[in-house]
This record gives sequence, structure tokens and C-alpha cells, in this order.
Amino acid sequence: MELRQLEYFVAVVEEGSFTRAAERVHVAQPGISAQIRRLERELGHDLLDRSGRTVTLTDVGAAVLPLARAALGSVESARRTVEEMAGLVRGSVRVGMVVSCGIMDLPELLADYHTSFPDVEITLSEANSDALISSLVDGRLDFALVGYAGAEPEGLSVRVLADEPLVAAVANSDPWHGRESVPLSELLERGLISLPPGTGLRGALDAACGARRPRIAFEASAPPMVITLAQRGLGPAILAESMVSGLHAVRITDPVPHSRLAFAWRTEGPHSPAARALIRLAENEMTPV
Repeated sequence: MELRQLEYFVAVVEEGSFTRAAERVHVAQPGISAQIRRLERELGHDLLDRSGRTVTLTDVGAAVLPLARAALGSVESARRTVEEMAGLVRGSVRVGMVVSCGIMDLPELLADYHTSFPDVEITLSEANSDALISSLVDGRLDFALVGYAGAEPEGLSVRVLADEPLVAAVANSDPWHGRESVPLSELLERGLISLPPGTGLRGALDAACGARRPRIAFEASAPPMVITLAQRGLGPAILAESMVSGLHAVRITDPVPHSRLAFAWRTEGPHSPAARALIRLAENEMTPV
């Protein structure tokens, strides 16, 4: 018994015709007929009833069909496994992350991945969340840590690592030092220190403001500089609550802006074997909210 005989048998059953089966498997019809006859002789029973206008299964053929499909499926699974391992040997994965992200230790994740798959080439780049999301959607990145506000980015699957309220972080010399909260309407009267458009934090602030525009007095590309400017008494810094260091955090209310940090990948493939392996590892190591 040969695998091609099982393949031809299944094709004839599914197509209901030797002619259409021959077209499907790109083999001449006499060749298919001869191989199935050979299979029937080996089994000692007819598998197909050829007496009607269409080919149908005999009782023995009906019993053999699921076994033939299972055998072919096992072979295909073995082939995919080999291809997957080959892809991990000579593959590559392209990773992106938001600037100065301290919520998740991505270098540690990549180090664990490299230990498991030392031959996969890994590239890492930093950018603002809007650029990372665009690169994921168009396939320039396989996997990224991104920040966003509101609904999940279209076309991406995400696993949220942090969902935090934004706060106004101020120095000891600031008039708001010691306050517990400030309404958004009062916040908009101050010149603020913020990350630039395209970042998750700025997106959360802008979304909360709606049609109103926050007055940004200082704009810095990374949270450490935002914090430093606020420490110098230059105004309230808009930060996620966990980012506040050396400053007094004042809660923002009415409404409360929220920013999410998540790792993301394209919902629709193609996903390389290397990228799938990284996604699985990240899902196993992450602690979702």
C-alpha cells in the first residue's frame, strides 16, 4: 500500500469522478484507475462502486475512507513539522518596541528566545506606537510592544500587559503638589509636558480631551526627559501612573484617561515559523492584566 494510492482514492471519492480526480492530482486518468485497482487487490475488497454514473463508496470503502484521510493528514502534519523546524533554523524575526518601555523586559524575552532558537536572526527597532502599528499591519514587523488608547488597533491581535490611568506628575514647587486629583478641564488650563503625537500616552490624552486641544508647552521623545523637565518645575508631566518617579502624582478625573501597553502581531498571517515561536514564548512568559 502506497500513500499515493490513498491520495488517489480520497480524490476520487471527494470529486465523485475519476476524470476530475485526475485533474486535481495532475495524473492521467488511467494511472489513477490502475493504482486504485492495485489498492483494492491488496486489500481484497472493492472500495468503489463504478456501476453508476458517479463513483460511490462500497461498505468497505466507507470504512477505509476516514483511515485514508487520517493517514494522509498525519503525513501532512509531519511535513509541516519539518518545515517549521527548518524555518526556525534559518528564519528571522523582526521586533519593534515603544521607546523607553520599562513595563516588560523585552531584552530578557529575546534572550530566552535566542537560547531556544540560536540560529534565528533577530532584529529590534524602537519607534512611536503609530509607526510600530503601521509596520505590523504592512508586514515590516512580526511582533511589537505598542501603546494605544481606546479600541484595539485594526488588523492586529493584542495581549494587554498594562492598562493604566494617566496622571499629572508635578514637582514639589508646583502649585498642585499635595493635591490628590485634578479635573481634565482644569488640566487644560496649564502648559503640559508630554510625549509627542503617535505615542500611546499622547493618544490617551488626546482621546480624553476630545474636541479640546491640550496646551503642550514641552514635548520630549522619551519618558525620562518628560520626568526631568517636570522635576525642574516646568509644569505637569502627563505620564502613566507607574512611570512617576521623584514627582507627586495627581490623578486626572472627569474623564480619567487610560493608556494600554500590549504586545501585538498581525491577526491575518503570513506568520513565519520564527515569528510564531516568539509569539508563543511571549504568551507563556507574559502576565496579562
